[in-house]
Amino acid sequence: QLVESGGGLVQPGGSLRLSCVASGFTYAAWDFAWFHQAPGKEREGVARIATGSGNTYYADSVKGRFTISRDNAKSTLYLQMNSLEVEDMARYYCVKVGEGGSCVDWGQGTQVTVSS
Repeated sequence: QLVESGGGLVQPGGSLRLSCVASGFTYAAWDFAWFHQAPGKEREGVARIATGSGNTYYADSVKGRFTISRDNAKSTLYLQMNSLEVEDMARYYCVKVGEGGSCVDWGQGTQVTVSS
């Protein structure tokens, strides 16, 4: 199970930190990612973090503004979002990533609204 939290309303230029608590499986053994979906658009990947190496990957649109991290001891995934833009407004999902980049499981999502 994946449960996200931390979404909310923020002004442009503001920050939010999303969290995703995992349970029911060996968290440390999996890669994880954050996806988002804006109204009328398809879901797209925002950031990914690998198990083991902890290597991170970002969509070009968020590089330098967002940081993905993980705490294996707490089975928790994070997404620190800074300098938020109106274009970042979407529902954000925590995703367990399997071999070949397949999306094995999804959380229910948390809404991020960026508005003045």
